[in-house]
Amino acid sequence: MLLENIRRLCSKKPVSIARLERETGISNGTIARWDTSSPTVENVQKVAEFFGVTVDELLASNASAE
Repeated sequence: MLLENIRRLCSKKPVSIARLERETGISNGTIARWDTSSPTVENVQKVAEFFGVTVDELLASNASAE
């Protein structure tokens, strides 16, 4: 769910996940692994700030595809 929301936001911006990682200081390949592992709260906050959304919006199961 989190990774799907990030991919949706990346598509909307548009920005690649690799660029998102670089611009937020998250290690290369980390976000892609969030499908099978849990991210740190700090990293989720960085991604939310990058996209201008709240952490709750980023984690929402019913995130809008707008």
